[in-house]
Amino acid sequence: MTVAAPTAPPAQTDLRFPFPAPPAAGTVIDVAPGVRWLRMPLPFALDHINLWLVQDTGGWAIVDCGFNSDDTRAAWEPLLAAHAPITRVIVTHYHPDHIGLAGWLTRRTGTTLWTTEAEYLTAHAVRDGFAGYGAQALVDLFRAHGLDSTNLEAIGGRGNAYRRGVDELPVSFCRITEGDAIDIGGNAWHVIIGHGHAPEHASLHCPALGVVIAGDMLLPKISTNTSVWATEPDGDPVGQFLRSIRRYLELPAETLVLPSHGLPFRGIASRVAALASHHEARLGELAVACDQPRAAADVLDVLFRRKLDQQQLYFAMGEAIAHLNHLALRGALTRTRDANGVFRFKSTSQPPT
Repeated sequence: MTVAAPTAPPAQTDLRFPFPAPPAAGTVIDVAPGVRWLRMPLPFALDHINLWLVQDTGGWAIVDCGFNSDDTRAAWEPLLAAHAPITRVIVTHYHPDHIGLAGWLTRRTGTTLWTTEAEYLTAHAVRDGFAGYGAQALVDLFRAHGLDSTNLEAIGGRGNAYRRGVDELPVSFCRITEGDAIDIGGNAWHVIIGHGHAPEHASLHCPALGVVIAGDMLLPKISTNTSVWATEPDGDPVGQFLRSIRRYLELPAETLVLPSHGLPFRGIASRVAALASHHEARLGELAVACDQPRAAADVLDVLFRRKLDQQQLYFAMGEAIAHLNHLALRGALTRTRDANGVFRFKSTSQPPT
């Protein structure tokens, strides 16, 4: 899994970025009293993840862990020494760049993993290839949406890439749920659950400090990946995501957003509006492109306007299916299955609702 689609909405000029550059490797930047920003490398086109240290009673809490790699472990060592003791490890969701070193960090520091139940269980299912998360199930899904045999073979040959990014997982956890107020260092951090990118993604809002650790739900430059996977082939993650991000409009307008990728920013309302507009524009273009029956593989160039590498194709297919499913649920497309078992979508005369 990764964090974001390989597509970016038009650049916004109305967001404000109080920290113009990220922290250098092995260093931190204080973004609010008792909240520190660090950055770890990723072996993808999206080459970094932002992680957070929050001052707790008698130590520091970690929010998100980084990808399983020797480089990330080495980068953590001096930071762990400088912020000992670590009191807990909080994970926003199950993707490898967020939970990848959760097992190592909790074991290394003698602490407990805090996350939502769906993210904890999904991480275990994906890592072990259970419950429809195996490679063959994904190949079957993409075949049913028109992907060619060469790319299907490449995807099937990836093996369990998630396991490479997640070295180990804790066998117990502390569950967090919607509306919880977690006391970290005397400040209440309110849990906001989001859907569409992951099953039960947890963001953390601290009213006293005026910040929200948004994870992947609200990114300043790129559009969060919203993909259909084999476990829920008729799902509507696009609709779930668009409904979820409206929750952030309930926060004070000047809240500092701490995203997992890109720079911290202010301008929640503008960013939510831009993301909604971006998705609506892509959905409109897809509806026009489906003037004749099209499979998801046929419309990748509508959503993604550059050549995709193998990893990007993997997520682009999931996102294309998600957008087509969303339009079908809104009545703008019909879905049929041809003699070869491929789903095809065609525009109706009915405008999207």
